[in-house]
Amino acid sequence: MERALKLAASFAMATSIAACNASGAADGPTDAAASTPALATSPLNGAITIDGSSTVQPVSTVIADAFRQAHPAVRISVHESGTGGGFRRFCAGEIDVAGASRPINAAEIAQCESAGVELIELPFGFDSLAVVTNPANAFATCLTVDELKKMWEPAAERKITRWRQIRSSFPDQPLALLGPGAASGTFDYFTLAVVGTQSSSRKDYTQSEDDTVLIDAVAANPNALAYFGYAYYAANKDKLKLVSVDGGKGCVAPSAEAVANGTYRPLSRPLFIYASRKAMLRPEAKAFAEFYVAPENARHVEGVGYVALPPATLLSVARRLDQNVTGSIFGGRGSVLGVTAETFQDDDTLKSALVR
Repeated sequence: MERALKLAASFAMATSIAACNASGAADGPTDAAASTPALATSPLNGAITIDGSSTVQPVSTVIADAFRQAHPAVRISVHESGTGGGFRRFCAGEIDVAGASRPINAAEIAQCESAGVELIELPFGFDSLAVVTNPANAFATCLTVDELKKMWEPAAERKITRWRQIRSSFPDQPLALLGPGAASGTFDYFTLAVVGTQSSSRKDYTQSEDDTVLIDAVAANPNALAYFGYAYYAANKDKLKLVSVDGGKGCVAPSAEAVANGTYRPLSRPLFIYASRKAMLRPEAKAFAEFYVAPENARHVEGVGYVALPPATLLSVARRLDQNVTGSIFGGRGSVLGVTAETFQDDDTLKSALVR
């Protein structure tokens, strides 16, 4: 959790994250929720466990801290083992909430069903996935999706090793690639969006589920390029250089505005938490999930660098939780392209959404 503190402390919001204990639980009140509307006094206590996506983890950390301002007797542990790792624990009944940077896939749904775990899918925002280089890189200011594919597709392994091979005007310097491993939802989404097939990637790159490792490696190598959730770039702007992406309509840098107007494609993606229906029978767990998707708490999502769903859409998401609507609207497809806020606009759309 040391990394969670480092990130949360530098996010653009008036917050101070509490010190964490060795088990990863976020303990001790902070002023992160100083502006959070007071919740009704209640005798909530108990423990809530969260694991999963490193992309979602900064949001969970800040929201957990804010929730405990109103319910200090509730112990909340926030961990990150990647989207795939979180789903494994979730479907084994080991955790109450899983953070995910892609929808749950068919194999994970089958694991949940075999263990009798019912899931409630709760989208809460969008990420403009960031491609970054070292600040000393003055040439790769914008890359096309085809150029990114040329870097990352399986056919590039041990063959595409220098920047000049990506574009003839680039210098003849080594190409050092870094990114998440196969347990990451970011890996799943990026490979689908860029390479064209989920989980299809060259393997000869530096892999880590710890985004801080990727950040530090890029900051130390002028020839490096990596990708991860935008919140990690937002917290480390002094160490990294953001690369614009040309998806066919010109160069666009990731930003809240580019996500909202649909111009940052194809690297704009939805973010989720998945709540265990059994866990939601416990009042403290249900209250926490409600707090997570409450419109008045969308500022926590935005504070770490993501884009919250519109208030009306969040109310619709909250109804899914209140009505115990289980299952995924994506039918176990895992990563999907073309998702917008309108996909989650109302209950009818949630039930009938057709995504490319």
